[in-house]
Amino acid sequence: MPFVFKGLALIMSIAAASAADKEPPPFKPAPAASLANHQTSEKVTIGVEPYVTDDKVKIAFGKLNPYQYGIVPVLLVIQNDGDKAIKLDHIKAEYVGPGNERVEATPAREVRYLRPPQRPNMIPGPAGQVKVLKTKKNPLDEWEIEGRSFTAAMLPPGQSASGFIYFQAELRHGSSIYLSGITEAGTGRELLYFEIPLQ
Repeated sequence: MPFVFKGLALIMSIAAASAADKEPPPFKPAPAASLANHQTSEKVTIGVEPYVTDDKVKIAFGKLNPYQYGIVPVLLVIQNDGDKAIKLDHIKAEYVGPGNERVEATPAREVRYLRPPQRPNMIPGPAGQVKVLKTKKNPLDEWEIEGRSFTAAMLPPGQSASGFIYFQAELRHGSSIYLSGITEAGTGRELLYFEIPLQ
């Protein structure tokens, strides 16, 4: 009888250990209207949320915190509740600081080049030979940067799209995100710009 209890305890401890090693839940952005920073115009709702605190960053980027390297990742969620498709392929995003200074979004594919990998260190080896030490990996060269970026080009009625946009900036009180270039797919008419304060 004690053997059965020992076996059961062993199985339970293995199950608990494997549960602790499991991946965190998949990243799933909240709806645009539920974000603290959102705005609605012409039945299009846009929500933005900077990801700079460790708890948020871990869910979206794992061990990488882009803000430590001067990059502000901002989650962008767009909900189209109108009856016409909208085009997002020419959307322009800017970070507007409290002094009205503007910083254009950095394309996700270029973020990895903002912090180049370090050159390998070389130390003299025996008999005049040079030993090359291993280079450190570029911390911004992670799949999450491009993999979670905002890439939607078109948004049909009743649909939403989300992803991150990146700014080389310092997040400050009184700043906002300015978005323009959203057009109706059928007519090419540009929707009003969105300027969403970051609280």
